[in-house]
Amino acid sequence: MEVMIMLSVSVVIPAKNEEDSIGKVIETIKENIEKVEIIVVDDGSTDNTAAVAKAAAAKVISHPYSKGNGAAIKTGAREAAGELIVFMDADGQHKAEDISRLLAKIECGNDMVVGARQKGSQASWGRGIANGFYNFFASWMTGHRVKDLTSGFRVVRSEKFREFLYLLPNGFSYPTTSTMAFFRAGYSVSYVPIHAEKRVGKSHIRPLRDGARFLIIIFKIGTLFSPLKIFAPVALLLFSLASVWYGWTWWNYHRFTNMSALLYTGSVVVFLMGLISEQITALMYRD
Repeated sequence: MEVMIMLSVSVVIPAKNEEDSIGKVIETIKENIEKVEIIVVDDGSTDNTAAVAKAAAAKVISHPYSKGNGAAIKTGAREAAGELIVFMDADGQHKAEDISRLLAKIECGNDMVVGARQKGSQASWGRGIANGFYNFFASWMTGHRVKDLTSGFRVVRSEKFREFLYLLPNGFSYPTTSTMAFFRAGYSVSYVPIHAEKRVGKSHIRPLRDGARFLIIIFKIGTLFSPLKIFAPVALLLFSLASVWYGWTWWNYHRFTNMSALLYTGSVVVFLMGLISEQITALMYRD
């Protein structure tokens, strides 16, 4: 079933060694969206991903070597001609039938619409728990409920998405960074519930390595969005420890110790770092 839309649409699909699924993904997109530009970014595949995508009449851009999922997203976003860009995976997890629902939501005035994976759509219980933590942390940082921070299935207004290309990492964390950047800029972000299918082939994500990387990224995007929400609690903790230690040493020894001075100084320094970071962050979004 085809869907009629008012704005031009480009679909960007980052792909690495996805020859078994990419052809079907492209065909199902054509069946569901009328007059759509399909861009497959071949991220240094060692199989026939590029050839299969070309045979399916998609525009193919090939990286000479693997640069990462985020780098492929940036390449596709720069080449996309559509006013709206749909990002989806090449492994068959995302249903082309859901694209029309995302497009309908963005035409209601939203700037980014994310396909929020429902219960049972996570690849493993471990990743489900991790994503739950990311969603909770992002919701606390933004003050809005974030239903799926790491979903790679989303539609954005291309002009606004390109504003943040310089912020996006080359790895797997472009969804987290782009979502937080849109919130920080005051753009509208909405969610549409989806069910992700089991992927075709083997996942490129390594749980231990990429899990640790995601944990670092979650704090990086926290400082990117509102640094004081990270630094202020740490400063308060240090100040509280300093006060408790000072109270204990004064009660027992009637003196002010170097440890109390160090903790008090640390709390002030951390708070000032957060304040300066907040001002720098505000300058990043001044336009």
